[in-house]
Amino acid sequence: MKGNSEEPAAWPPLNLPHVSLRIRREEGLVKVFDSLRGKYVNLTPEEYVRQHFVAYLGGELHYPASLMANEVSIRLNGTAKRCDTVVYDASGRPFMIVEYKAPGVRITQSVFDQIVRYNMRLHARYLVVSNGFSHYCCVMDYTRDTYHFIPRIPDYADANNPFSDN
Repeated sequence: MKGNSEEPAAWPPLNLPHVSLRIRREEGLVKVFDSLRGKYVNLTPEEYVRQHFVAYLGGELHYPASLMANEVSIRLNGTAKRCDTVVYDASGRPFMIVEYKAPGVRITQSVFDQIVRYNMRLHARYLVVSNGFSHYCCVMDYTRDTYHFIPRIPDYADANNPFSDN
């Protein structure tokens, strides 16, 4: 998978439901409409994963689009950072952070280290990492100062339930 001049039809199908992307070309670049940001953005491999994953969160898992935001700016140790997607709870607190990698990028410890650093600032309940093929989700337990991986990303209705059997 190359950069931004290649149409997504040439990109691999992901381990996510199919999404019909709103695509256009601008000055030789392929752009995709991001409904959460309300604008066209460069269609990079990571953005390709983001658009599919956000559609999965909203469609299959029923998270309201009004509670999701892409490219959320935070300050961490005096440095500006961006969380790929943040899902908020009904009171506006960060509930889930999602970090995306391009389909060809392996999910490694450094990817988890990155999202954990973001969570030091946001204190979300769920941390999710995806490259479009592999998806990992962990739930934070702040009372015990630990976390554990769960077998699936919870749907919106179940997201507040404890995972006592995992």
